[in-house]
Amino acid sequence: METRDKIISVAIREFSTAGIKSVTMDQIAREAGISKKTIYQEFKDKKELVYETFFRELEKNACKLKEMEAGKDGVIEHLIEFSRFLRERFTDMHPMVLNEIKRYYPESWALFEQFKEEYAIRNLEDLIERGKELGYFRPEINARLLALLPLEQISLMLDPSRFSPSKVDLGQVQLQIFDHFLHGMFTEKGRVAYQEQMNHQL
Repeated sequence: METRDKIISVAIREFSTAGIKSVTMDQIAREAGISKKTIYQEFKDKKELVYETFFRELEKNACKLKEMEAGKDGVIEHLIEFSRFLRERFTDMHPMVLNEIKRYYPESWALFEQFKEEYAIRNLEDLIERGKELGYFRPEINARLLALLPLEQISLMLDPSRFSPSKVDLGQVQLQIFDHFLHGMFTEKGRVAYQEQMNHQL
């Protein structure tokens, strides 16, 4: 593994585990088994390192959404996979990461906003429209408006003042929120199909 990639890999792990502000360049150097000087030969400062690590993770997420979109699974299967994607990508993240990026790293936050718009929201909006055509979702719902909700709910869920990881299982919070989101859109046909798929996965 090249030095730059190794630094990014360690930074992703440390930021995800402990948050961004509490992780120092010294800590990243120690965990990567290199000197801090070597890090600064690759990245001019922590701000650039945060940007690059966030960019790598969002690229990975975008590829996953593209794979899901290209798959042959039906709407209900895709919805369940989308929920799993949100749970796996965000609930294991330190709850302060997104808040810290939004507050202290605006260039990195702009990447997240771009990712939401170009991949996550569009993916879900297209899925909802397909579900409406197939009779799984109520025809009068606004697909664009509803597609915004799950991603905005991630920010809410990762707010420790509302959902403390020491008191609640964030994975279960995400499941409950997404389940409520789906049942607000389902027709009876959609509810039956969803329950069948969920029973099949048990």
